[in-house]
Amino acid sequence: MDEITKQSAQEYLAAKLTEEEQIYEAQQNQALAVVRSPWVWKSVKDAILEKCREWNAVTQEETLTCRETALGDLRVWCAARSKQMTVHYDSRKLLITVKNAGRLEHEKDVILHIEGYRTGPERTDRAIRLIRNEQLVNIDLLIVGELRVLTGMSRQRK
Repeated sequence: MDEITKQSAQEYLAAKLTEEEQIYEAQQNQALAVVRSPWVWKSVKDAILEKCREWNAVTQEETLTCRETALGDLRVWCAARSKQMTVHYDSRKLLITVKNAGRLEHEKDVILHIEGYRTGPERTDRAIRLIRNEQLVNIDLLIVGELRVLTGMSRQRK
């Protein structure tokens, strides 16, 4: 066997192994996301409910009313503006969608994707996270920003 043939065959094997590893990683990440997505949804829901309680405690009135719908969505009403925000969890697509009636017409819904990822050198070192526009989401900041918009304020403090 000449050296060129040997190197070419080794390159082929390396590419094949890399492709198989990528497929394996994608499958494992997807499986983890499917299994743990209900936990992520519960933590998002709990965070929204907590932020609403905190908001109402500071204003000392029921500015925001949070309710879970029969379909499992979360609805947040702003009494002062008669606007609502709906947070929907799609377990099949691993998405959490935030529709906020307080947003300007041209602003799009917030779509968060639940994904698994590898955290360390071992194949079993995995965790899950929320991603928006290929960026990691700080759920507390996102919720406060959405509540500010719902109540008629700007998304961020000036």
